[in-house]
Amino acid sequence: MPFELICEIEPPTRPDLTHVRHQIGTMSKIAHSFLIPDNHIGRATVSSVAVAHEVEAMGGRGIACLNSRDRNLLGFRRDLLTAAAYGVDQFLFVYGDKPTSGNRTSDLTVRSMIEEAREFSPDVRVGAAAGLRSLPAWKRTADFLFLQVGFSLEAQLRWRETHPVDVPVYAGVMVLASERHAHTLAAAIPDIDLPDDLVRRVATDRMAGVEAACEQVLAIRDSGAFDGVHLIPVSRYRDVESRLATALG
Repeated sequence: MPFELICEIEPPTRPDLTHVRHQIGTMSKIAHSFLIPDNHIGRATVSSVAVAHEVEAMGGRGIACLNSRDRNLLGFRRDLLTAAAYGVDQFLFVYGDKPTSGNRTSDLTVRSMIEEAREFSPDVRVGAAAGLRSLPAWKRTADFLFLQVGFSLEAQLRWRETHPVDVPVYAGVMVLASERHAHTLAAAIPDIDLPDDLVRRVATDRMAGVEAACEQVLAIRDSGAFDGVHLIPVSRYRDVESRLATALG
């Protein structure tokens, strides 16, 4: 199996897909497929199913992320029907970050979403997220796993060695865009390990985070331990593409 690069798209918070199309067009030179978040970090965005359909319309492969936080069972079934009508057949199911407004619904769990999707259609591919800790047995029933974003290759390799699974696993890599971004991540993800040296470097060099992420992608590929990378370039997708296009080619 080839090493896959799954690039995450920044979905729009307004009814305009221009920026989405630009991201797809730029990153399609290196990406095997695209992940579209679902109201990520608790903000309302254009439907991940609609954006995944846009990816498909531009000749790419889309993975629509759906969270259990924002939908009840009926709403989830609506999303599955909409996706089927649009030809979207790959999903990543997640719990969902704390919402900035409104309340979290408790009708669904990631586990029940996987079960419901399996009943809806045997042809859909469903994935789950895995933290850098023990892996619940039910997550092994997913078609693929996205390992939590980390900045330590050693920690990712240790997790992979101690959690053998028979499905593709994609290691999470994120571009640290700025010192402010580092503080935001630390507040949102308490157990994330941010290297002090990297935080200091991005404070004075705007390209330090891009270079570190690209180096990590290549190191993960060369390790042979993962099937690919889930890359989150944030707003730096042009810089990431220009550096990885030659290295991955």
